[in-house]
Amino acid sequence: MKDLGPHSSTSNRTVRPPHGRTYQLTLVLLGALLLVSVTAGLAIGSVHVPPGQVWGIVSHGLGADWPEPAWSRARETIILDVRAPRVLLGAVTGAGLAVVGTAMQALVRNPLAEPYLLGVSSGASLGAVAVIVGGVGLFGAVTLSVAAFAGALLTLLLVYTTARAGGRITSVRLVLAGVAVAAVLTAATDLLLLTADRGNQAREVLAWTLGGLGGVRWATLWLPAAALLVGIGVLLVQARSLNLLLAGEEAATTMGLDVARFRARMFVVLSLVTGVLVAATGPIGFVGLMLPHIVRLFVGGDHRRVLPTAALAGAVFLIWADIAARTIAAPLEIPVGVLTALCGGPFFLWLMRRDARRTTDRGVA
Repeated sequence: MKDLGPHSSTSNRTVRPPHGRTYQLTLVLLGALLLVSVTAGLAIGSVHVPPGQVWGIVSHGLGADWPEPAWSRARETIILDVRAPRVLLGAVTGAGLAVVGTAMQALVRNPLAEPYLLGVSSGASLGAVAVIVGGVGLFGAVTLSVAAFAGALLTLLLVYTTARAGGRITSVRLVLAGVAVAAVLTAATDLLLLTADRGNQAREVLAWTLGGLGGVRWATLWLPAAALLVGIGVLLVQARSLNLLLAGEEAATTMGLDVARFRARMFVVLSLVTGVLVAATGPIGFVGLMLPHIVRLFVGGDHRRVLPTAALAGAVFLIWADIAARTIAAPLEIPVGVLTALCGGPFFLWLMRRDARRTTDRGVA
């Protein structure tokens, strides 16, 4: 079966990198939009805080001298201890999922690929459910994150071992292994949930599996932030190899890329980053599907440009998704994973129809 790359049916205008000034302008605009988004995320909520006061509180928290602060202690606590970690986690998670989705689509040469392709989210969910149901608190406040990350890592190893046959791993076999393992792990999660002794455990598990940014604290924010930095760093170093895959496996091999080994290394990196993010927020889908396609419309297909742009766009998108989750049904809070699914589901269907039409057109031609 012939693989079709994420840009195989796009025009030359999309694949060819745009003028440098266009790329720079895009980065500047996204950077400014990210600043506005962070300000809105800190200001909007059940207690509205004016933007000027928001940055006064932030600067004061960073050590700036304010002899007579114009805000109450309660507002300072809301901004610094409740909203700031939540907004930063949203930015980190959105950026990470968008970057992983960008690389995943190039690695498997499938425009419908996204970070949960290998079933890592199912392993993370199983680890979290086991901790909640078992009442384990070995690592204190980060126990849930540690358990979810361990589940994601074990899932990765299981999928990798299952897909490896004859010393080689193909994209189709890896995807099928991920689907099969995810089905088994989801069944195990449901079994744990059904056998839970207390009803509040079921509600807690349901809230986690829907994906959300609530409850994050400064003490647990460092792990997803570190995973994002490592992931972006590794992918930027390997951007040229990702570009080679866009020309096809045979062409990439001819140009000196060991495709099988490169894919294996990148799948490990991408799955580990995804596992850390899932551990922190629960499974939040479709961010890694939508943002790469949108970004490529503006900056082309060169991963040296797509990766930084996708990171900024993903951060902006998830911050605003979280703002909507907190305000649409206030005082109730909608899980942010529900909103991303409502946006990503139609986008996914549109991509399927678009690719089906293009495949038909090529067949007729």
